This record gives sequence, structure tokens and C-alpha cells, in this order.
Amino acid sequence: MSAPAPRTYDRVAVVIPAHNEREALSTCLRATVTAALCVPIPVAVVVVLDASDDGSAELAGQYGPDVHFVRVEAHNVGAARAAGFRYARSLCELDAECWYATTDADSQVDPGWLVHQLGLGADMVLGVVRVADWRHHSADIAERYEQAYEAGSQNRHDHIHGANMGFSARAYWRVGGFRALSSGEDVDLVARFEAAGYCIHRDPELSVVTSARTRGRAPEGFAHHLRRLGATAAEDCA
Repeated sequence: MSAPAPRTYDRVAVVIPAHNEREALSTCLRATVTAALCVPIPVAVVVVLDASDDGSAELAGQYGPDVHFVRVEAHNVGAARAAGFRYARSLCELDAECWYATTDADSQVDPGWLVHQLGLGADMVLGVVRVADWRHHSADIAERYEQAYEAGSQNRHDHIHGANMGFSARAYWRVGGFRALSSGEDVDLVARFEAAGYCIHRDPELSVVTSARTRGRAPEGFAHHLRRLGATAAEDCA
């Protein structure tokens, strides 16, 4: 089967939920703005500060007029992403075709992140993550993670990360958008895209750097997964 033909979009919106992430958010935004500059259409970046009291709001205005800050008190990553895309919808003209993407405040996208997504012609694109700094974990945990993560086909993968996904705005609203889930909001959205029959492209070449911190923001997010690997390693050594 031939690959779908690339589609034409008028605007792009990137949503980044953040809860007390000031230090990491600065790095995230620099990378995201760089990726936006590589795209020949307007790109809006929406940062959703969810119950943040660490001064993250002071970053507003430092990255140009196309980076918007929204405050919510949801204490919920799914609700925060949803709020970001509701705001993004107000920035997209009524008849415009928009592409949405989302990442996390503790992640850094590559310069070609958005260009790559827009050139695939899919309704949804799912990328992978890579960890550059394992200083808070043992070498055994890092090895277990990488072996399990890379144990798949070279042409596709089975991972779902809110830190690295994009989708058609039209399809997103048709399936109802992100739900207010404290964990797994990304998995839930993908399931509804699949149920609706949309074209989903899983691309191992679309990669972002993410942190291997020990205390995550989502109860069963990436940090939780790494802690479970650590527990398994300890049991094996007992």
C-alpha cells in the first residue's frame, strides 16, 4: 500500500502542559520555537500552566508573540492538554486546516519535528522518546529500558507518548479531544482515533528527548514506568 499523500495545512498549534516546570520549560520552549521556525506556515505554541506556583508565568513574553500562556487549576494532565487545544482552536480561522501537536515541558523536540509530521499525510502521527541523561538511575535500569523499548520493528513501534504526537485538528475534534484523565490521556485519544478509522502513522524516526526524572507529574506516567523497572531489577537481584 502506498503512503498517503501529504496534506496542506494553514496553521499549526503545539500544546505543552506544565506543572511547576520552570527550569525544564525554558529548554523545551527554545527547542519548540526552533522547530516552529522550520515550518513555512504560522505556528502557535500554547503553554498550559496547570496549578503552577514556581514562577513559570514569568516566562510569558520571552519567546515571542506566537507563544501563548494559559493558566488552569485542573491538577490533571488530560484536562490541561484539552484546555490548550481549546485555546488553540480560537487561534485557527474558521475555514483553516490546522495541524495539532503536543509535547511535554520536560522534553525537547528536534528542529525537524513539525516538518516531519506535516509531510506524512496521516491523520495522527506517533513518535518515540529517547533519554539522554540517566544520572538518577542505575545502569541496569537504563539497559532494561532500552532493550524493552527497542524490541520492535525498525519500521514502526507500539509506543504512545503525549510528549511526541501530532494529529489533524479536524479529526481531533470529531473524536472529542483529550479527556480529563490524570494518566493515559494520550492512550485514550489514540484508541478513539483507531475506533474512528483514522490513519495513524507510528514513526520510529520521529524522536524527542525526554527526562528520566524519578518524580513525574502524571501518577502513572514515564517516571512511574521507570520506577517499576527499578523495582523489577531489585527483585531479580534478591
